[in-house]
Amino acid sequence: MHYTPRELMVVCAARQIHDGENIFVGMRLPLIAFALAKRTHAPHCIGLFEAGIMRDAPSPELLYTMGDAPNIYGALWATGTLNVMRPMATGDVHLGFIGGAEVDRYGNLNTSLIGDWHHPKVRLPGSGGGADIASFSQRLAIIMQHDRHRMREKVDYVTSPGYGYPDEHGPAGEAWRKRVGLLRGGPAALITTLAVFTFDKKTGEALLQSYHPGTTTEQVQEQTGWELRLADGCKETVPPTEDELRVIREYDPQGVWTG
Repeated sequence: MHYTPRELMVVCAARQIHDGENIFVGMRLPLIAFALAKRTHAPHCIGLFEAGIMRDAPSPELLYTMGDAPNIYGALWATGTLNVMRPMATGDVHLGFIGGAEVDRYGNLNTSLIGDWHHPKVRLPGSGGGADIASFSQRLAIIMQHDRHRMREKVDYVTSPGYGYPDEHGPAGEAWRKRVGLLRGGPAALITTLAVFTFDKKTGEALLQSYHPGTTTEQVQEQTGWELRLADGCKETVPPTEDELRVIREYDPQGVWTG
């Protein structure tokens, strides 16, 4: 059964969504992951969108931006950004999706700049709502391209916190988040074009949970800038089912985001 790497990433992202949860939905692949989860295993989840939209059903058409008219039409609530960010601050958002230019072994993300702060090689868009989502969601799912210059031992700039870094005050992981005042949350999954990682909350380190069909752990290591740790039971990623692909292709028939 043929499928694209992005279709597999959508399926892996949808699998992170549990029924009845409030989901802070990001752009591109998470938009389709939300639609897939709603139409399969999580019919009662609620989607919150940074543009100020709350929905209990996917938009009737493929979205190119969160503020597209199909996302506003039929929404439970069409409001402003602050109103949909507030439930995150109160702990009522179960899962948030974000991406980044760089991620490191502790799930810290960079969307600000590449290189030195005073003389960057590249300036990136910045945080948007990424830092809020990473700080206050109960769980964080990261979705991004997998190559060595993106999967870093340490990112050039921490825009959105994961599990921090070990320092003189203690280890990375949940302990680090508590030290800096982030009393919940942290990365639960890192979904890439090659693999899926989970995280050891005690150490904060990424664990290779599965490698995608057609890929090996050696190939994943080659494109990862830190020494891999394997999760217990690390195995090949379960491929999409026919039903999952049908839903994805009905929603994105031209492969705009998944092609």
